[in-house]
Amino acid sequence: MSVEIPSPPCSRFLLFIPLAAALWSCATLEPTRTDPPHAAAPEAPGRVRNVILMIGDGMGPQQLGLLFEYAHRAPASIYKDRPVALEQVMDDGRVGLSRHGPAQHLVVDSACSATQLAIGQEALPEMIGLNADGDPVETILEKAKRAGKATGLVSDTRLTHATPAAFAAHQPYRNLENAIAVDMLATAPDVMLSGGLRHWVPGSAAREGSPAHEKLSALVGDALRVTSRREDERDLLAEARAAGYEVVFERSALAQVEGGRVLGLFAHSGMMDGLRNTRAKADPERTEPSLAEMTDQALDILSRDEDGFFLMVEGGQIDWAGHNNDVGLLLHEMIKFDDAVRVVHAWARGREDTLVIITADHETGGLGLSYSGASLPEPRPLPGAAFKERPYKANYNYGALSTLDRLYNQQKPLQKIVEEHGASDDRSPEALARRVREYTGFSLSVDGARAVLASEPNPYLTPGHPYLHAETVPRVDDLEAFFIFAEEVRGNLLARQLAAQQNVVWSTATHTHTPVAVITLGPPAATRPFGGLLHHTELGRLMERALLGP
Repeated sequence: MSVEIPSPPCSRFLLFIPLAAALWSCATLEPTRTDPPHAAAPEAPGRVRNVILMIGDGMGPQQLGLLFEYAHRAPASIYKDRPVALEQVMDDGRVGLSRHGPAQHLVVDSACSATQLAIGQEALPEMIGLNADGDPVETILEKAKRAGKATGLVSDTRLTHATPAAFAAHQPYRNLENAIAVDMLATAPDVMLSGGLRHWVPGSAAREGSPAHEKLSALVGDALRVTSRREDERDLLAEARAAGYEVVFERSALAQVEGGRVLGLFAHSGMMDGLRNTRAKADPERTEPSLAEMTDQALDILSRDEDGFFLMVEGGQIDWAGHNNDVGLLLHEMIKFDDAVRVVHAWARGREDTLVIITADHETGGLGLSYSGASLPEPRPLPGAAFKERPYKANYNYGALSTLDRLYNQQKPLQKIVEEHGASDDRSPEALARRVREYTGFSLSVDGARAVLASEPNPYLTPGHPYLHAETVPRVDDLEAFFIFAEEVRGNLLARQLAAQQNVVWSTATHTHTPVAVITLGPPAATRPFGGLLHHTELGRLMERALLGP
């Protein structure tokens, strides 16, 4: 169903044509499959010893396009002296597309999408490791483990968050993270590296001065904040040690792990965001490992198994930036993920025993760079013959390339700016406008600040709902049904106020149906079936057959 990527590589043209079309043109010239349940089975892939699955959570073609535009066209791009790792994998491998819709619904969430990849069957939204009937199904990680292979999970969110959970747990809802932690420990992947300490320690550890809190504080030192979300007194860290895991909480300790089982929990909840990651890269004293460093260590440990391995690596905060409609933060999350891709590409390139699959669970936010009628350009001279008698003046604002550098130079996430404003002594609109200018470099009018801070009765009030229970919520004047995450909506509202200056539009604070890229690297017999248009259930089955056979 596909052809080899032509030379020169298609990724060189991604800047000049819509990315989704580029991915298609790189992948295949033949008709697409339509509906997986009724389509002919795709060609079986060749067998490999190792599979590395990399998931950019929320990474649609739009998010890839943002990274490529910045890398190639920003005047001060950090990629001037190095290639984009994602493009390198495209150049060396194969590119296709995958749909990801859930059973019986239009739009997927991360839990369902990752589950469909993990089990190769349709699932329903918010399910973890269950098929659409609600039955537990053995995942590719569990099957790989049963076949004697090493297994690993790496994420920059929480270990019990939706995507990693889908490969090593079976629960009816993704928010059951305490139960997911128990499942994951029972499944026992050899390597588990992420955040989310709060779901692995006794509930009483949340109370300062309690024996559990004192014990845990002494254990983790100054590496991270001690807290707990458990409602029982199970100490899963102690259980992990009893099961043979080396448990680590700091970057330096992870670097010293030489093999065996390792459980690394490096944050009480999610790990550092992309903006913090960029600033911290050069700090030798930082305690938290980067996504790239965790990936590198996981590969070192798992590759010692002579039977091969399965590794899932998630860049999960791409999705979080998309939910907040924060394009500056999103750019840094894409760079963070690309750093991890660089590690995998360097390890896997040229190997005949390894299949690398880079994809996403879905797209988040409905992102687009767009032109507008705001800040129309001034006339300017051009040297060409057509403009000897008159200056060139575009009718619309198509965006300056310097805007890409301004996005990169953002200092704090928009949501963090709003939260700090709400906790400050001066909560005036004027103070918010000053903060935004200081941390983003873009201007916010006082009237715009008032709009960000405005509230209204919750039109979707649902008592007991995790996000819709508040009686008063930020005021959204349009598409309010798609901006549902309570106080986080103020970050979305701030993004809207900055949109015209950034030439950025967002359509939602949730997910979209947009097909996502499937980028594969490995021996041609293994990568060939991953071209064309797939569904995530097919992608999951192909991945399993490549690693474990029919």
